[in-house]
Parts: sequence; structure tokens; C-alpha cells
Amino acid sequence: MYQEILFYVLLALVAFLYSSVGHGGASGYLALMAFFSFAPETMRPTALLINIFVSLIAFVQYYRGGFFKWNLFWPFALASFPAAFVGGMISVDVGLYKKILAVLLLFSVARLLGIKFKRATFDVKQNLYLALLIGAIIGLFSGMMGIGGGIILSPIILLMHWADMKKTAAVSALFIFVNSIAGFAGLFAKGFEFKTEMGVMIVLALMGGIAGSYYGANKFKNDFLNKILALVLIIASIKLIVA
Repeated sequence: MYQEILFYVLLALVAFLYSSVGHGGASGYLALMAFFSFAPETMRPTALLINIFVSLIAFVQYYRGGFFKWNLFWPFALASFPAAFVGGMISVDVGLYKKILAVLLLFSVARLLGIKFKRATFDVKQNLYLALLIGAIIGLFSGMMGIGGGIILSPIILLMHWADMKKTAAVSALFIFVNSIAGFAGLFAKGFEFKTEMGVMIVLALMGGIAGSYYGANKFKNDFLNKILALVLIIASIKLIVA
């Protein structure tokens, strides 16, 4: 009983922290479910379902703040949506799945701890063909792993200096929403069974996501909590690798 309560509390906290930086939190949910020994066939659809709701909330908050850039978003989405659908239909070996997830968690760690960039170099013109290629690769990978792809897309946008942190968060949130729908649709096409506990998880994640996205879009400072979550994800990554 106590273990179940702890899981739900941590789930809401993960949703809060991820949504504050424009993410749906799938990698965090997957890490939690791995910690609590969920079956891999349950982890992927559950994470994608929660992602759909939380990322939409995050996007709405950042959009209202005026941070969304359509021209930056659409090339990624155009290529990622069909690729994520295909990825959702692909079955991944459990052992390989855990190892890949462990590596993806490290992307989350980098994002949560913050990557520093020189503000003056932001808003470099986006390369259309490169963006389409990136979108397709991330989309396929996202569908296969049960994530929205924001933990991969965000660092790329920042490293390429195509946008600053707030604009990146806005674009990533909608990108995650689109990818999560496509990935879940691919899983649904294979056959999917909705379980009662998924509904509870969605509600709790929504509560955390609403609060996190609001404070994140309004310059909420949560560096300490981000560092705690980053440490948890590092431990989860190690656990997945040695399991």
C-alpha cells in the first residue's frame, strides 16, 4: 500500500518537473515504472497516454506566454508523425529496450540540470532538410520506446541555436504531444488493453502537469528539485543497465 502511494506521489512530482520545462515526462514515468517493476508491455502505452495530456497542458501555457514558433515546429512534426506511428508498431526486445531507455534517461538528466548557451547566438536560421531528418529519426525512436521525443529534440534545438530555452520548451511540448498520439496509435493498431490504474496515473500526472507548466512558463525557479530528479534518473539509468 505504502509503495503504491509513494509511486503515485513521485509520478505527480515527475509530471510537475517535466512540464515546467515543456516536456511530457515519458522518460521519467518509464524510469518510475522500471523502479516499481512494471511490465515493459504496460510501460510504453501508459507513458504515451500520460504524455499526451501533460504535454498538451505544457504547450498551452507556453503558447499563452507567446513563446511558440510555428516555423520552427512544423518540419519536425511533419516527418516525425508518420515515423512515430511506425515506431509504435515495432516490438523491441526487453533487454535492448531497457538499455536504450537507460541512455535516453541521461538526455533527461542533461535537460533537467540545464545546458548553458550564449544568448546572443540564438535564433540561427533553421535548416529545413536537417530538421525533417531529425524529426523522422526522433519520431521513429519515440514510437519504439514510448516517449514523446522532447528529451532528444530540446538539446538539439539548443545546440543548433535555433531558439532559446522558452521557445524550445514551447516547440518541444507540441512535438511531444503529436509524437505521443502517433506512437500510441501505432500501439493501438497492434492491440491495446486499457487498465484502471492508467486512469489514476493520468489524473495525478495532469495535476502535476498543470502546476508545473504554469510555474515553468512564468519563470519558476526549481533548480534544486530538478537536481533531485536528475539524481533519481541517473540511479534509474544505472539500474536499467545492470538489470
